[in-house]
Amino acid sequence: MARNTGSIVKQSRKLGIALSSKANKFMERRPYGPGQHGKGKRTKVSEYGLQLKEKQKMKFIYGVLERQFWNYFVKATHMKGKTGDNLIKLLELRLDNVIYRMGFAPTRRSARQLVTHGHFRINNEKVNIPSFQLKTGDVIAVREKSRQLDIIHNAMKRVKDASVYTWVSLDKAAMAGTFLRIPEREEIPMLANEQLVVELYSK
Repeated sequence: MARNTGSIVKQSRKLGIALSSKANKFMERRPYGPGQHGKGKRTKVSEYGLQLKEKQKMKFIYGVLERQFWNYFVKATHMKGKTGDNLIKLLELRLDNVIYRMGFAPTRRSARQLVTHGHFRINNEKVNIPSFQLKTGDVIAVREKSRQLDIIHNAMKRVKDASVYTWVSLDKAAMAGTFLRIPEREEIPMLANEQLVVELYSK
């Protein structure tokens, strides 16, 4: 299975957003691009360059590759409503993303790994595909044999009831959660400009 394996810190500095807590610490100390000339580099970015950067941001935020991202965009164009909003909603429906949103994993990258290793069940069925698209009412539960994993327990300790996103519910005691509904665009925190991504693909 193809996946992004490069340095998340380097990619974060390149895109100008922290893709992990580790990257955030590095960027606080070095708030400029990576490489020998990153600190003093001052170049004018073209309109295309800005659009491309926003696309790269969104791809790395959700951990998807180019072909998969393009497929999401094509599907978004055939849905009712704004293409940019639809694109983000489709990405939010991914199993690895929802597991991260619920608080079972500290990052989407770790959530993806937990899914591929078969640590979760959806409606009591084993699912090990990170891109699996959830539907309203789907119940995600940690597999019985995986309930002692430190990475899951440590992640759940950081979750406060008030911080759980409104489109998911979490039962810490049962180590399970429910996908309640598709979120509205304004409810989804996003560090990238989806409109620029739409403009890029629409050329």
